[in-house]
Amino acid sequence: MKRQLYLYLFICSSLIGSFTYMYYNRKMAHEKSISLSNEKSAKDTIALLVNQLSDADSFSLEKNEYAQNYFEGKDVTKLVPQIKEALLAYNDSPEGNSYTGQEKLGTQKFIINKIKILNHRWIVANYSDGTYWGDVLLKYFIDDKGKISFQLMDTFIYPKEEY
Repeated sequence: MKRQLYLYLFICSSLIGSFTYMYYNRKMAHEKSISLSNEKSAKDTIALLVNQLSDADSFSLEKNEYAQNYFEGKDVTKLVPQIKEALLAYNDSPEGNSYTGQEKLGTQKFIINKIKILNHRWIVANYSDGTYWGDVLLKYFIDDKGKISFQLMDTFIYPKEEY
């Protein structure tokens, strides 16, 4: 009787062990296939984002080789921060940045927030006074002495939206 009981227990434990092994083996294979598909999807997304960033950077002084050739003998990586600092220095004026093309509409002055240097001649920037927002297109020039000057080409202020 004892022998039959051990045989019965051995058979039951063998069946439980084999079912457990099969369950975890299939579970791991399924998880591996899911992780591989997620990895492929992530790689595709990264490649898409890299392409989008490359397309967006084609309109920047740092990536535009033709625009860089205009500044022969000058380091463009040092020139870009100088241009941005020169434009942002006008934000300190009590009347606001004169290159926004806007006069004060309220108590706050218009200042430039973000700057994108497109090439050797053009800058796109956005500005605001905290209530109103706008975009501006500027021309910039660098003389032989390194002095940077700006010329307002066009400006647009967005209508105030009420919520």
